[in-house]
Amino acid sequence: MTDVLRRGRVSLAFGFFAQGVAFALLVTRIPAVQDRYGVSDALLPVFLAAVPVLAGIGSVVTERLVRRVRPSRLLRWSQPVVLLALLGVGAGDRVAVLAVALGVFGLAVGALDASMNMLGVSLQRAYRRSIMLGFHAAYSLGGILGASLAWAGAHWDLALWVSYLPVVVVLVPAALVGSRWYVDGESAAGDGGGGAERAGGAPGAGVGFKVLLPLCLVMTFAYIGDSTVSNWSAKYLQDVLGSSEQLATVPYNVYMVTTLVGRAVGDFGVRRFGAVAVVRGGAVVAAGGFAVVAGAPGAWAGMLGFTLLGLGLCVLVPQTFAAAGRLAEERDGRPGASDGAVARLNVFNYVGFLIGSPLVGALGDAWSYRGAMLVPMVLVLVTVVYARSFEARPDRYGGGHERPRTADVGRGSNGL
Repeated sequence: MTDVLRRGRVSLAFGFFAQGVAFALLVTRIPAVQDRYGVSDALLPVFLAAVPVLAGIGSVVTERLVRRVRPSRLLRWSQPVVLLALLGVGAGDRVAVLAVALGVFGLAVGALDASMNMLGVSLQRAYRRSIMLGFHAAYSLGGILGASLAWAGAHWDLALWVSYLPVVVVLVPAALVGSRWYVDGESAAGDGGGGAERAGGAPGAGVGFKVLLPLCLVMTFAYIGDSTVSNWSAKYLQDVLGSSEQLATVPYNVYMVTTLVGRAVGDFGVRRFGAVAVVRGGAVVAAGGFAVVAGAPGAWAGMLGFTLLGLGLCVLVPQTFAAAGRLAEERDGRPGASDGAVARLNVFNYVGFLIGSPLVGALGDAWSYRGAMLVPMVLVLVTVVYARSFEARPDRYGGGHERPRTADVGRGSNGL
């Protein structure tokens, strides 16, 4: 099983990386997409909101599909669809084509995000130690690469399809090849068949919404914070803190880098101190970041705040998926039981994304942008109240800091 798990972990990390590249290439070139299709400023928010709404629908559909189909199969085919839809966004020439491409992208992203995190949770269960943050670190690395490629395309004034085509040509076959080594919950648990068990009912059906509610709130608040940074950091630095236009582009890049660093080392923190301590610490650091941003006297102090935000927010989402998986498995007891819970939780990723940007914009216009930054600060601090939801039982691993029994070490704790 060790070699199987190692290959499964590497291939899934590449899947997270590829998704980070694709998503960054889309969101960082929104102005170019708007110019290419002649989308008005009034219509653009409709297109942008449609993507997370459809992604939420895709995640709900995935929750039902995994009752019959393995998550690895959904991931294997949803990832190429996302990449090809990205190319469709860049290659079309009519608004109708853009609408269809973004619609396909949104639905496929919902299935992709849900199935990726399902496999991540099942692999963490098999490893019996925290590895989820590493997968999301690969996503952050892909996002940095995608944003860099987007900057190069904009700098050289390349057509969108010219920027997207090489990425799609490389990533689609690479993702299909890598998908051969994905590991599902049943396989990770040592059940090579698993089909009858999966066909027998809904994995994770025993975990109701009321039980998952604290984790759903944490997920929503984390993405409200994340969307605040991605949508408002440049405007805040330039309009409120008086920075230059060039300097205003730096905070988001700093945020992405610190997110990568925090996730790269976060698993070690979970193993050493436990998930509860890491989540509480992340929430406090993120809240401190928002406080610094709100009270910053100048641009450099504001950048310090966005740096703290990256270090704090980066641990919340991966640990929330891991906690939902543990909770489902503790209540259900079957391999793959976490899949339904992960899909439900994933919907609140998009809820937070939809709420965050309009919320800060409305508060900024009605009150002040400094005051608006205090709202996500308070919401992130609520995570401290719910931190106990991240606690693992003494006989569970991947979220606490208990050491596995010696007999378990040879069954999958080695390797990457």
